[in-house]
Amino acid sequence: MTARWLTVLLTADALVVTPLAVEARPTSQSSISATDLLDRIHNSGDVAWSGFVESSGALQVPDSESFANLAQLLGERNELRVWWRNARDWRVDRIRSTGETDLFRRGDTSIRWVFESETATISPVSQVRLPDASDLLPPTLGRSVLQGARDNELVRLPARRVAGVDAPGLRLTPTERAATVGHVDLWADPDTGLPLRVELYGLADQRPVVTTSLLELDLDRPAAETTEFTPSERTTVNYEDSVDVAAAANAFAPYDLPLSLGSLASRDGEDPDAVGVYGRGPTRLIALPLRDRVAEPLREQLQASTTAEETIVGTVAMVGPVGLLLTYHNGRGYFLLAGTVTAETLERAATDLLEVE
Repeated sequence: MTARWLTVLLTADALVVTPLAVEARPTSQSSISATDLLDRIHNSGDVAWSGFVESSGALQVPDSESFANLAQLLGERNELRVWWRNARDWRVDRIRSTGETDLFRRGDTSIRWVFESETATISPVSQVRLPDASDLLPPTLGRSVLQGARDNELVRLPARRVAGVDAPGLRLTPTERAATVGHVDLWADPDTGLPLRVELYGLADQRPVVTTSLLELDLDRPAAETTEFTPSERTTVNYEDSVDVAAAANAFAPYDLPLSLGSLASRDGEDPDAVGVYGRGPTRLIALPLRDRVAEPLREQLQASTTAEETIVGTVAMVGPVGLLLTYHNGRGYFLLAGTVTAETLERAATDLLEVE
């Protein structure tokens, strides 16, 4: 064997052995308190980063046309490549065996680009919308589930190595009676507070129903060109007024919802418009008006579920910790109530909704 090939083999061996050695070393534990770690996580919204995220979900939510993306996010394995400059400037590429879909955020504009069809859809950003791939990232999901967390709901977990970081852990156990989430385990970068891994468990679940974790992490700010979308000559560009059915309903439905439903307060403390989001932390309820052409296929899917139950306020079905109820308001048409809340909470919320004139 020549000296040249010996050098090549030694170099290749080092590339393989070094990462294994890093993972094999003992994890450094942290003495940071649960409340201090919570504060760092809340303050991590401005942290720039890039990396590779893997998520997996075991929730078989209805896979109708209007909710297909949600079914994929919560019921399948997803690989996400991310460039995050700030909350108004980012790019998330979702890479699947069937193709690639990229999301871009630039200020008040959202762009969805489908690689296979070379189609870009441009729409305004809406504060009220269905979850998309950006909501499944550990930093965004982690901060969301800890929104409104109370000290008595938090305990520290041992550190865990995530994306090469010795990350201190935190467990949140919701105290609301309405909650169907048993607990959420989260690990964060000790310096920036950036959440790196999140595991969400239903009540009595031994395994998480949703997991999202960074596999690679770079805390340098991504270059501006990485989040720019430049269509080619072959790209078909479409413009839409709303990003999804929730955003459209909130923008165009001519009525308001109450400040609370099912004993859950509006999540942001503001009086909702046509779509309401209620609860805190991982306990979340959304009330969404639906057109007949969207509601009727959804009702058929719900009724076909083995957990479906017909009540005086509508059709209820539980999908793990996610509850869904389709009801009909004589003056306003169909409403979908959905979230990580009990069937009893859904029925109380529907009763409250049906009493609104």
